[in-house]
Amino acid sequence: MSQIDAGWGAGPSERYERLAEKFRPLWQKIRAGAITRELQRQLPLEQIEWLKQSGFTALRLPESAGGYGATLPELFNLLIELGEADSNLVQAIRGHLGFVESVLNHTDDNYRQKWLPRLARGELVGPAWSETGDARQAEFSTRLQRSGDRWQLNGRKFYTTGSLYADWIDIGISDATGKSVRVTLAKNAPGVSVLDDWNGFGQTLTASGTAIFDKVPVEDDDINESSRFKYAPAFFQLVHLATLAGLGRAQSSEVAELVASRKRTYSNGNAPRAAQDAQILQVVGRLRGAAYSSGAIVLQAANALERAWAAQNGDEQQESQAIAIAELEVSQSLNVVTDLLISSSSTLFDALGASATLKPLALDRFWRNARTLSSHNPRIYKDRIVGDFAVNGTLPPEQWRIGVADEQTIPA
Repeated sequence: MSQIDAGWGAGPSERYERLAEKFRPLWQKIRAGAITRELQRQLPLEQIEWLKQSGFTALRLPESAGGYGATLPELFNLLIELGEADSNLVQAIRGHLGFVESVLNHTDDNYRQKWLPRLARGELVGPAWSETGDARQAEFSTRLQRSGDRWQLNGRKFYTTGSLYADWIDIGISDATGKSVRVTLAKNAPGVSVLDDWNGFGQTLTASGTAIFDKVPVEDDDINESSRFKYAPAFFQLVHLATLAGLGRAQSSEVAELVASRKRTYSNGNAPRAAQDAQILQVVGRLRGAAYSSGAIVLQAANALERAWAAQNGDEQQESQAIAIAELEVSQSLNVVTDLLISSSSTLFDALGASATLKPLALDRFWRNARTLSSHNPRIYKDRIVGDFAVNGTLPPEQWRIGVADEQTIPA
């Protein structure tokens, strides 16, 4: 069934349905085991492998490099569909998708030629950038140190989402001078340990836990001084919003199916069956409306990202403006989408009886996942940033970091 026939609106391009049809049988396989994996905490190792083998993880690569040449709107629409099957999988490959963007945006052709074949083969890259504890905003605690005639990497990372499933780990570090650089190492390199210790109450299968680097040997050509691609903050945030939009589709569909099959009803209701009760239908309709609106918002913001990508033509002013506007559009979207899904994932229980709280249905996962995804972005700051633009014309801040602030950067 096409996206239009399913009532979710037109896709982002004329070829979208042909592209999506390649993956929809895979979505069905993934969706079939999603609740069992959630209840039994089964890591989706097999499902990640399916994504790699299908070519999904190489969507953005040019066709000449073994990919599909997908536009950013096409990518994000497909992420919504994958999120409908299992929201854990979208988040698990989020770091990889960002790494692909870094390669595509890289100015060093040798670096691109090194990584494009690996990505085309389906090799997966996980992130290791965030640090907890006393890590500072200005630099990483994870460090490169000289040992004889080579480098060694030492440190500890958290929120290494998907790295447990990856072939490579992309690591944000500080060199001996304190300068921020990145290294990308094989996950099975000596001294690398990735732990399955993510214990958040939501998105439980994303492998968002700890990575430890203990005297890991690093060659000079493993070190890359290039920063992340310029529209990275908007890109990474929009992946979360696409995940939420997919989650919204999944919960609206599951609740609709449960209402359609429900035989028990209340004597003070409006009809002999729940499927005929106008008030219950209204609840289901609101769930679907939240999912539809979220998906439409994500696609609108993805168009802004596509413009930022296309603006990288040598005109720095035009490029900076397009990137800032993309960040603004995502910021304007963030609280609307998260509020829709946090609210609807709680409201869904009003369409069903107390049996909806039984664990085998796992309906609670929608609220837990929506709340967890929403916590990954500083959403309380977004309305202020948007308001500052509306009132004062202030563009959103550029690349931002989390950590302990230097005293001089703390507002009085």
